[in-house]
Amino acid sequence: MAEPGKLQGEGQRLYLEDLHAGRRFTSATHLVDEAQIKAFAAQFDPQPFHLDAAAAKATLFGGLAASGWHTAAITMRLLVESGLPLMGGIVGAGGEISWPKPTRPGDILQVVSEVEEVVPSRSRPDRGMARVRSETRNQRGETVQILLAKLIVPRREPTSPQPQGELAGQTNS
Repeated sequence: MAEPGKLQGEGQRLYLEDLHAGRRFTSATHLVDEAQIKAFAAQFDPQPFHLDAAAAKATLFGGLAASGWHTAAITMRLLVESGLPLMGGIVGAGGEISWPKPTRPGDILQVVSEVEEVVPSRSRPDRGMARVRSETRNQRGETVQILLAKLIVPRREPTSPQPQGELAGQTNS
């Protein structure tokens, strides 16, 4: 991972025009250990299966598991620092998240993202929307999180807004 507060590839930030359906990005990796899982859980998701390995064995997880929100936070850091180099940062406008498998101590996480759709805004010519699917995977290739995000991405050169309504059919002659 990059140093905290520093972004990798700062000069290679992408605008909406640089994105297209099918474009893929792969992040760096992050090793998750038991101490991280317990520290995050103690502060944000204090449930036994995140805090106590012995108690976790009797749950549906069958052992200590990271909070899904911990996995989401790691995913975000990986995306910001090395996975999705968008100009203006990763600015969300909504999405869906799921955790098909738990993150465990010793897992090495990596995010693979793919642009699914790119749509320039009609009302705001300086930006558009990109729909991106990001899968967080462990060292065994198992998907531990799926994030479907709608992201606001700036345009390199804003276009003029298209006239709408009565003005759309008029010309200046």
